[in-house]
Amino acid sequence: MEETDPRHLLIRIAGILDELQIPYLVTGGLAVLVWGRPRFTADIDVVIETQAEDRHKIYQKLSEIGGSYIDEEEIKKAIETQGEFNFIDGESGIKVDFWILKNDDFDTSRLSRRVAREVLGKKIYFTSPEDLILIKLTWHKESGSSRHLEDIESVVKISGDKLDYPYIERWAVKLSVSKLWDEVSEKP
Repeated sequence: MEETDPRHLLIRIAGILDELQIPYLVTGGLAVLVWGRPRFTADIDVVIETQAEDRHKIYQKLSEIGGSYIDEEEIKKAIETQGEFNFIDGESGIKVDFWILKNDDFDTSRLSRRVAREVLGKKIYFTSPEDLILIKLTWHKESGSSRHLEDIESVVKISGDKLDYPYIERWAVKLSVSKLWDEVSEKP
């Protein structure tokens, strides 16, 4: 089962991004594992700060991971639209969603606040717990998925006494999720 542990693929992906000098942060389910309670996650979500000229290098390096799926045109489109592209590891079947950093104040803030954590002996950059809460609030607002609220509650329960509540509240207002934040938060 060790081959399907997403941490092994995460380390390879982070190594590629470090080699290409592309700033990144891990968000989504793997970040919940760091800041909240353990839960199953079927994919890896990575936000990257990249430019059009990086497209081919990203494609080449990810293509070197044998048997994998990656489409260079999807990378190009994602960079142009500040959207996302996918990579599927041929060995494990694990999908990596690469989200292009948006040119806005929130994404700039969350990249600057990323936190290095050790994963299997390697330094990996994760979104801060506050920014994880904020992005999960936004995703819940867009999708209605209860999974995001469960993740937020988990992060608040596990990391609550260490959270920067004024930061969360300030951004919750700016992101128009303050009412939802008030409903799910349990301030210590």
